[in-house]
Amino acid sequence: MKKILIALFCVLFSAHATAGGGLDGFLSKLNAQAKSDLASFSAKISAQFGIPDAQVKVVISTVKEPADAFMVFQLGKMARQPTDKVMEVYQSGKGKGWGAMAKDLGIKPGSPEFHALKRGDFQFGEASNDDPGKGKGRGKGKHKDD
Repeated sequence: MKKILIALFCVLFSAHATAGGGLDGFLSKLNAQAKSDLASFSAKISAQFGIPDAQVKVVISTVKEPADAFMVFQLGKMARQPTDKVMEVYQSGKGKGWGAMAKDLGIKPGSPEFHALKRGDFQFGEASNDDPGKGKGRGKGKHKDD
């Protein structure tokens, strides 16, 4: 009976972990897309984050996976830090996860930005002026419910 319960728990847990995908699922899909057409991937990052394509290509050539380049620019936007600072944290934080790097860049655990990071709640290929993690219809200003 105990073995059946353990097996059932493992099946349910693994199904839940892969269903949402979270950040790992988002990054896996992004890597697959990037590897199929790296030039288009680079151009989309450039347009989305307003970064010159040459700079995007330098970052892509420096990081381990193409999706890491997206995350460098995404964390920079979320933390309001320049790309050089994010790359510094990326290089010194090898082996750390994106959450630890986000904390090092000043993104507070529990903040909307940190929750968006954990969920992998990002858009790719769409230029946006909205702050990440703020939700639909919420701008930069303070609200009574903040």
